[in-house]
Amino acid sequence: KKQLEVTRMAEERAAKEKAEAEAARVADLDAEAEAGRAMSDTDVLRKASAIDTGKVSSIAKEAAQEKKKSFLESELTPEIRLSYEDMVKKVLPPYKAGDSPASIVFSYYDQFDAQFVKVLTERASNGEVESQAVLDALGVEQQKRIGAATEALKEVLSQGEPMRMEGAIVRMARAGKIDEPFLLLLEANANQAAEAGAMGPATLMRKLKKRAEDEKDKQTTSKEVRLLRKLLRTDDSAEREAILEEAFTPKEVLLVAGTPQNAAKAADGELPDEEKPMPDVPPPDFINACKAVLLNFGNLSTDDDRGDLGTRIKTIASEAEVVATRIYGKGMSVKEQQDRAWKDSTTSIFDLETLEIEAERMGQAAPWTNPDNDDILPGFDPDGRMSIGGN
Repeated sequence: KKQLEVTRMAEERAAKEKAEAEAARVADLDAEAEAGRAMSDTDVLRKASAIDTGKVSSIAKEAAQEKKKSFLESELTPEIRLSYEDMVKKVLPPYKAGDSPASIVFSYYDQFDAQFVKVLTERASNGEVESQAVLDALGVEQQKRIGAATEALKEVLSQGEPMRMEGAIVRMARAGKIDEPFLLLLEANANQAAEAGAMGPATLMRKLKKRAEDEKDKQTTSKEVRLLRKLLRTDDSAEREAILEEAFTPKEVLLVAGTPQNAAKAADGELPDEEKPMPDVPPPDFINACKAVLLNFGNLSTDDDRGDLGTRIKTIASEAEVVATRIYGKGMSVKEQQDRAWKDSTTSIFDLETLEIEAERMGQAAPWTNPDNDDILPGFDPDGRMSIGGN
C-alpha cells in the first residue's frame, strides 16, 4: 500500500510540475509577444541585425545545463521521505541488545543507497545526532570495503596475462566476491588511464569490468534479469536488437529431458518425447521482468546523458516487443503473439495491470513484483534505491 501511495504522490507531483512548466512557458511567450508589439520598426531591425546565432545557441545550451539539476542537488520530496520511513526505523535507535551504529550499518549496508544517505544527511543537518552517528559508521564501513576492493584488484592484476586476469575474476564471481566497489574501482582506473592517454591499460580495465559484470550476472538465477542487465549496459540500439534476437529465437533442444515418462519409454524401446524449440528467454517473461523493475524501482534519475532508468527500460521493452513480433509473426499484435506462443505458460503484459490491482485489493502481491527481494539490477537495491555499497 505504501508503494502505491508513493507512486501516486510522485505522479501527482510530476503532473503538477509539468502544468507549472507549461504555464511559465506560455507566460514567457505572452511577455515576449507584448514586448514585440511595443517595439518600433527601427528597434526590430536593430535587434535582428544584432542576433548572433552562435551566441544564442550557446546561451540556450547553458540554460539547459543550468535547468538540469544533478542528483545531489535535487530536492527530497515528501514521497521520497515516505518511501524511506521503514528503512529509517531499521537503522536508527532504539537498537536491540548488542547492536550499534557500526553493526547496523554492516547488516544493512547494501540498502544504504545515495537517496537514503540524502535522507539521513537532512535529518542530521536538522540536529538529529542518531542519524549523524549512522552516517559516521557508514563512512568507516565504506573505507573498509573500498580497501577490500583495492586488494582484490591488486590480486587480479598480479596475474600478469589478461586471460589469467579474467580467470581470477571468474573465480571471484563464483566465490561471490564481485561487488559494486570492485566494479567502480575498475571503472575509475579505466577512466584515469584514458585521461592520461594510456589507451592500452584503459581498454584492459574496461574489458575486465565487462567480464566482471557478465560473471556477476551469471550468479543471478533469472535469465530475464541477466538479459535486462546486459541490455541496460548496451547503449547502441542495433546491438541491443541483436542481443534480443539471439535471446528470443527458439533453439532446438539437443538433450532429451530426463523425465520419468521418457525413462519409461526408453525402457520399453520407444523414442522419448522431444521438447519443442524454445528461446533462451521467452519474450513475455522478459516483458514481465521489465514491468517488475518499473514497479519496484519507480522514477530513478541519473546524472549522465542516458536518461532515467524508467525511460531506458521502457525503450528496451518496446524494442523487445518489436523483435518478438518479427520472430513469432509479423503483422500480429504483441498480445496476440503472446497468447499464441505462451498461452499455457505465462501471462500477457496487457493483463498485468488488471491482475496487480486485483492482487492489491485482496492484500496479496503479484508474483512478478519481486516479493522475494531478489537482486534485480547492479547498483540498485530491490526497492529501487541507488546503491553505494557492495552486494
